[in-house]
Amino acid sequence: MKIRNLYILVVGLCGLMTIAFSGCIENDIPYPRIQPNFTSIEAQGETKPALIDTLKRNVTLYLSDTVDIENVYITDYTLSEGASVVGEDIKSGLNLATPYPVMLKLYQEYQWTITAVQEIQRYFTIANQIGVSTIDVASRRVVAYVSDVVDIKSVEVLTMKLGSERSVVTPDLVGNKVDFSMPVEVEVSDYGRTSTWTIYVTATESSVTTERVDAWSRVAWVYGVAEVGKINGVEYRELGASEWIAVPADWITHDGGNFTARIIHLQPGTQYEARATTEGEAGVAISFTTGSEPQLVNPSLDDWWLDGKVWCPWARDDASYWDTGNKGATTLGQSNSVPSDDTPFGVGLSAKLETKFVGIASIGKLAAGNLFTGSYVKTDGTNGILAFGREFTQRPTKLKGYLKYNCAPISHSSSDFTHLKGRPDTAIVWVALADWAEPFEIRTNPANRQLFDENDDHVIAYGKVQYGESVPEYIPFEVELDYRTTQRIPRYIVVVASASKYGDFFTGGDGSLLYVDELQLEYDY
Repeated sequence: MKIRNLYILVVGLCGLMTIAFSGCIENDIPYPRIQPNFTSIEAQGETKPALIDTLKRNVTLYLSDTVDIENVYITDYTLSEGASVVGEDIKSGLNLATPYPVMLKLYQEYQWTITAVQEIQRYFTIANQIGVSTIDVASRRVVAYVSDVVDIKSVEVLTMKLGSERSVVTPDLVGNKVDFSMPVEVEVSDYGRTSTWTIYVTATESSVTTERVDAWSRVAWVYGVAEVGKINGVEYRELGASEWIAVPADWITHDGGNFTARIIHLQPGTQYEARATTEGEAGVAISFTTGSEPQLVNPSLDDWWLDGKVWCPWARDDASYWDTGNKGATTLGQSNSVPSDDTPFGVGLSAKLETKFVGIASIGKLAAGNLFTGSYVKTDGTNGILAFGREFTQRPTKLKGYLKYNCAPISHSSSDFTHLKGRPDTAIVWVALADWAEPFEIRTNPANRQLFDENDDHVIAYGKVQYGESVPEYIPFEVELDYRTTQRIPRYIVVVASASKYGDFFTGGDGSLLYVDELQLEYDY
């Protein structure tokens, strides 16, 4: 009886304490700080997918020149779970002539910016022109060159486009002979807005000019300028040689009076010179030195060591160059990217990359077997933060290697990829060269996700191979790099191999297994 009375007393006191505290507690528990993000966005007249930068909280839209930059319509967008747009609907016409601020909210408000890049094709051509006109959009100025034998007071204008497809130029110079002894002004009207452009035509004594040479390791790109309609070419020779070698015509591309020669099969670390030519005349020669041919560190993937449960793809006492997602996978299971003695030539080791569900029962995550140049920085909950890229300043043309693949059906997916369940998984190997200021940070946490985007403006070259079915025996593979520019010098190289293409989204097939070995960079075409 005493015990029962004591129990009633304790319960009663707890109830009174609860009532007392509930009367004085304020709702001052802080909300979690989770950044709201755009996860996708589409605009009318876009030319390629938008670039979403969650670090800088910026969206870049790429628009055609049929779009009024001051009245851009967003046709669709998605946000991270729970996020919303503060204020007016961004699907109305936006003025993107300057960056447009957008406030997103998820517990707290975060400001994003929408920026537009509009690639308007502009041109101006005249009879007997040398090279391609220089068009300075910011200054609204056009400069063209003709030979000094041309009467500058009577130059025929062949084509002209200085605004969008819908622009109107006044006066219309096309088809007329114009006096360019003084600068000529025209009005360009676009979407109800008018701007004044100034056109300069200058006579020059030089009929052919070697503009520049971009020297790689076994390849050089020579840029020349000469008169339109003439037989224009390029010659080269090793520095000190007596004979010039004419570049074959099928190695040269032409854009009006501008032309580019791709010289191949050069020797690395060697001095050469090249010059542009036109029908017996030659421009000033430019000397250049080809680069070296560095290879990836541990390209045969023979060096590994076991750090606790984590397999590391480098020798124990060496600095890391490659890394894997093993540090994340081992928080719930075992390493799923490991060395294997199953190799294409029966010697050494290969990288065995297996996609696995790691965890207990249904609690856990899918971990894609992967290998990448860079480092695993840390684990964010059950998500990874990686640093993609190793320092690299040369320009290879392709990556070669050997692989085999066991393709499992996709068994697990994020909410964005549920439609892929049951379909065959896809293995991927990709390469990128970029000029980021530092290694690129990868974050797989959906709350602040940032993944590699091949359309990133810092990416100089990119290439990939994919396999959506099993490859039971080792085969050679080749990833050819597609360069966006021949002039920019990279700072980092990223090589990634994964047993599941969408592993960053925790989507793939439990049991997909990719073997990779004997990687080699090549530098010629």
